[in-house]
Amino acid sequence: MHRDLELARVGRRYGIRGPWVLRGVDLTLTPGSLTRVEGANGTGKSTLLRLVAGIDTPTEGRITGRPRTAYVPERFPSALPFTPSGYLTHLGTVHGLSRRSAAARAADWLERFGAAAYAATPMAQLSKGTSQKVAVAQALLADPELLVLDEAWTGLDAEARAELERAVAERTAAGGAVVFVDHDPRRLAGVPDAVHQVVAGTLEPRTAQAAPPVGPLTVVTARGPAGGRLPADATRPSASAAEPTPGTYRLTVPASHSDVVLRALLTAQPPWHVVSVSPPDVPPDEKDRP
Repeated sequence: MHRDLELARVGRRYGIRGPWVLRGVDLTLTPGSLTRVEGANGTGKSTLLRLVAGIDTPTEGRITGRPRTAYVPERFPSALPFTPSGYLTHLGTVHGLSRRSAAARAADWLERFGAAAYAATPMAQLSKGTSQKVAVAQALLADPELLVLDEAWTGLDAEARAELERAVAERTAAGGAVVFVDHDPRRLAGVPDAVHQVVAGTLEPRTAQAAPPVGPLTVVTARGPAGGRLPADATRPSASAAEPTPGTYRLTVPASHSDVVLRALLTAQPPWHVVSVSPPDVPPDEKDRP
């Protein structure tokens, strides 16, 4: 994602005389950002996400800076005349991938979300949870610059929910933007760069202090080159960073984001040395003791 997506004084209503669902919405999504949208049921969160994703158009106002966008809707039409593998491969070719590359990416995402066993099953026969895995896979297939998730975790099992959190971390680390709605207030708690609430048809930034990360944490201890600074992609997802000795840092990271942090450290120029990776209650120097 090379530029911001901006919503300026955007409003949406259905029908010439219909009530305004949203009005006066201003929102900027920057490359590499993670944005959460909150609000009570029926306030217009899904309408906002459809506008952000380009599925819907504003009645008033303007949206500029449209990136390549992928969208997971709140309700995915699962009864399609495809198998998951065929559907994802077809979408991959629509996105410009060769058929061979599209098929390989389809297989990879189905494997990551634990749905590889159903690759050849007609989609009309899939369970709701497996259908949701296909819905998420189709959005991630072509490395979108903007990923829009409307209750995308609903229906996924614990392993798939964690995998989606890892995928979100990968997208933002690669410079993409992600905006999401989820009914669970603990989802990615402490990680988003911005949280907005839909209130009375408009969008307001949430000013309350961000919640601490929820769920498993990982402590990454790394030693940098002389005079080196922690890479931004390592510090941004971290809940905390301490420097117990000069040049050595302990980063406490949501487990779902640990792969992204490790990749950032190891691919930095010059690269950082990863001393240890451990749960937060295990001191790094005792991790390997019997």
